[in-house]
Amino acid sequence: PCWRVEDFVVAQECARCSSFQVKTVAECGPTGFIEKINCATSKRDEFKSCRSAVMEAHVFWRFVGTMMCVAAVFAVLVVCRQRVLDRKALEKVRKQIESI
Repeated sequence: PCWRVEDFVVAQECARCSSFQVKTVAECGPTGFIEKINCATSKRDEFKSCRSAVMEAHVFWRFVGTMMCVAAVFAVLVVCRQRVLDRKALEKVRKQIESI
């Protein structure tokens, strides 16, 4: 592609590929987004795969939400495990006191 070896100007900002473009334009494959560029030296119009800021934000917040859910689950597990261990320790102390 010319944009790897030449300077280029973005003719059309990063946008989601249509269902037709996904089937016909190979650059839509990696991210689902493309931008149209004009290469300065060769004067060619080409498409380039790109990452959308909206998509990146969506992925980031999905990750944050998932991590918060995982943290909440493990916090509950820690509290439950601590209660079980406390109960076992109290039971052990109670048995020691009874044996005296």
